[in-house]
Amino acid sequence: MNAVVFDSGDERPGGLVALRGDRARHVLEVLGAAPGDTIRTCRIGGAMHPASRVVRIEGAAPEAAVVVDPGPPAPPPARCPADLLLALPRPKCLRRLWPQLAALGPSRVFVTAAEKVEKSYWGCTWLREDERDALLREGLAQACDAVPPQVGVRRRLKPFLEDEIPSLYSANKRFFAHPAEPGGEGTAAFREACRAPGGPALVAVGPEGGWSPFECALFERLGFRRVSLGPRILRTDTAVVSLLALASNP
Repeated sequence: MNAVVFDSGDERPGGLVALRGDRARHVLEVLGAAPGDTIRTCRIGGAMHPASRVVRIEGAAPEAAVVVDPGPPAPPPARCPADLLLALPRPKCLRRLWPQLAALGPSRVFVTAAEKVEKSYWGCTWLREDERDALLREGLAQACDAVPPQVGVRRRLKPFLEDEIPSLYSANKRFFAHPAEPGGEGTAAFREACRAPGGPALVAVGPEGGWSPFECALFERLGFRRVSLGPRILRTDTAVVSLLALASNP
């Protein structure tokens, strides 16, 4: 981890923070930090602390606590200029995606159904808030960020697109990803929309089998433009990472 994350449950009187468990082991065994050394920390939902000072070590491994003074705050990295609408992928893929999403920095991630999404996926462990948040923290620690994406679950795609999306994203900010075909949008319009004023864009990424013809027609009827990464059918996590990285690239 490139930064050690903490939250209000780790805070102590006097502005100190006690890091335990894997975080303490990382500070002591990987970073080799000792009292007086500085490390990078971040408070979940708050700020970065690039020069947190190790004050003392309490107890012995494996129960040791590393007590730090967070020091001056610094703003977290800029958010990704694109949010994500994600058709629920296979559980193993979803597990891989949560840390990457936190590292890439979209403000909002919506998880939805699609015609090619297996109903059994909705019972997967990685949709549980506790499991999901632990994986998001991994991504924050990797990217030295303090703010995880807001995650919303929408089991029904059509009502969400029709009833909620118009108030969240203007028509020029809506895209759906689909393999290239004649008449499909390239990446230039997507990048331009991400840079344009008016808040983040939204890109919808479907199952690995792609959006169905009905879903493609629904997106187009509601003002979504097609964005493609080429003719190859990519894995969900490959497409998501590529599109969000593309959005963030000036």
